Amino acid sequence: MLNVPVYNTEGEKIDTLKVDPEQFGGKVNAALLKQAIVAYHTNKRLGTASTKNRSMVEGSGRKLFRQKGTGYARRGTIRTGKVKGGGVTFAKIPHKPRKKLPKKMRRKALDFAILAKIIGSNILIVDGLSANEPKTKYVVNVLKNLGITRSCLLTLAEHDENLYLSARNIPNVTVRVVKELNAFDVATRDKLLMTREAFSSLLSRPAGVAVSNG
Repeated sequence: MLNVPVYNTEGEKIDTLKVDPEQFGGKVNAALLKQAIVAYHTNKRLGTASTKNRSMVEGSGRKLFRQKGTGYARRGTIRTGKVKGGGVTFAKIPHKPRKKLPKKMRRKALDFAILAKIIGSNILIVDGLSANEPKTKYVVNVLKNLGITRSCLLTLAEHDENLYLSARNIPNVTVRVVKELNAFDVATRDKLLMTREAFSSLLSRPAGVAVSNG
């Protein structure tokens, strides 16, 4: 069994939860986790890079001079990639890069990412986190009390507009609800901060969390 500490908003440890590693796959599969992160990175690319090849630039199609006997390097038209103003030899064409990852693999990767956070003591459960109004200073103080100084993924059981507005402007803090969690977000943040309700929801999910394609 693994121990997960529970803190209040003042940073005081108030409880410890016992977690069976088998709920998150038992052992971290680093290869699958890497595959998922690469897929998420790829799917975030816009694929809008574009350059002109020799058929797209202006200029005559006539050969500039004869092939041999001039003393110059041989070349064809003025649109060739060998001269300034010519087309790019291997031009980039806009396309949408895409790596597909089956739903079961995404769910497994998420479990492994969370398990890695638990094993590395990089997950914190906070009890009593709530906001009556949007107030960034409140969330900043909670993070300070918990000793979180680097990137953090704040996970809520369900959407809370006040908490979302309170945390969205804090550098390196990302807010997600449980059903939006994915392996990329969990693995690429230094700390995983979850409300007690969110962690309970995660443990009681019937057949894995529905995750986004990234």
